[in-house]
Amino acid sequence: MLAERDLPVPRPDPTSPWRMERLSDGAGKVVTTLHPGQMAVMNSDARFVAMCAGTQSGKTSLGPLWMEREIRRRGPGDYLCVTATFPLLMRKMLPEFVRYFEGTMNLGWYSKGDRCFYFRDTDTRIMFGSAMHPESLESATAKAAWLDECGQQQFRLESWEAIQRRVAIYRGRVLMTSTPYNLGWWKTEVYDKAKMGDADFCVIQFASTMNPSFPSEELERVKGSGIPAWKYRMFYLGEFDNPPGLIYSTYVDAYKEFGGHLVRQFPISPDWPRFVGIDFGGSNCAKIYVAQDPITNVFYIYHETLTGHRTAKQHVEDILDTLGGAPLFGVWGGAKSEESWRLEFAQAGLPINDPDTYDLEVGIDRAVGMFTNNRVLVFDSCRGFRDELGTYSRPVAPDGTVLDGIVDKHVYHRLDAWRYVGSGLSGYGLALPILAMGSTKGWQPRALR
Repeated sequence: MLAERDLPVPRPDPTSPWRMERLSDGAGKVVTTLHPGQMAVMNSDARFVAMCAGTQSGKTSLGPLWMEREIRRRGPGDYLCVTATFPLLMRKMLPEFVRYFEGTMNLGWYSKGDRCFYFRDTDTRIMFGSAMHPESLESATAKAAWLDECGQQQFRLESWEAIQRRVAIYRGRVLMTSTPYNLGWWKTEVYDKAKMGDADFCVIQFASTMNPSFPSEELERVKGSGIPAWKYRMFYLGEFDNPPGLIYSTYVDAYKEFGGHLVRQFPISPDWPRFVGIDFGGSNCAKIYVAQDPITNVFYIYHETLTGHRTAKQHVEDILDTLGGAPLFGVWGGAKSEESWRLEFAQAGLPINDPDTYDLEVGIDRAVGMFTNNRVLVFDSCRGFRDELGTYSRPVAPDGTVLDGIVDKHVYHRLDAWRYVGSGLSGYGLALPILAMGSTKGWQPRALR
């Protein structure tokens, strides 16, 4: 038997967009007071709605209202509420949710043990999950989802993909509420699609002062306090910008014709030299595939994989199958301590070059330099690689000083693979000697095969 209350209902928030009023007969009525930004979100009919706004602008407080309306529209079933981390869930999203669903509407109770909210009178439950643990999102078939703080570093592309799978059967709608923190998947997969006219996506973007409870004087004070311009734009105006700690800051996630490094998929000549970078790992083995135009000497990152729990032989077979007989001129992979992996791959039929340098910072400089010097372009289908490019960053002090180190370095497998192959290619003009050659056509995008 589930306890009816495993979490205390917080006190009412005076800045909340809803309140309970008692009528003369003793009945209660929920009264909402939405500012224009919140109203635009509630009025949007898009399947994926992004509320991209400044701090304290009323993002999280709107989520429960949107979710409750979605449940009334879609009926009994499972629903999802996901935030970046479990600590953030307990501090922000969950208290706001419980205050409305349990304290104000008295619809049911939250069970701390299984992180679910259960309705009293219908077969409806709302499951809470963390984007840091995508496996917590994989068991549901949900009718709608609310994602809070999805712009944060810890909210990975893999979690966004898992959520889309969960709502696929019912073609469920998704609300995303966050301040922009980086240039990762939330920009490339949501904001950019809406900007390009994809009808499934809608972005409502506004500053903190759209919330009447946020004093305009405070915004002016912050603006004049010496806060870095990028932080002011992102955290208070709700606009995307390049944070100073971004390592691949010279990479521009826009199409080549607009001054960026992206290209749409095209048939690659089977004669073009191919190169592969590998970041070894039992659970996460990343491979980055690069093709070289021998006439222009431009490199194209055209394919990516991130797989696990395979033998070296299976990985080698996967590489050769992906190449499809195209000439392989070079493979780089692994840290200095991963010689055993290189030996395993060699025994399976594919020799792996040691990285051109074992120094992390030198390798990063070379890989970044490939973008700085416009020697490399990226197929727009390499979504995971693009997400990592937009979030791979150094820690930043409150005053904007960039510190040494890399935030969450262990999760950037694709960029480690690119660092190995990019560092190896950075000093080469012409192709290297052929490692492998076959008679079949080279790799092509699926739609073009």
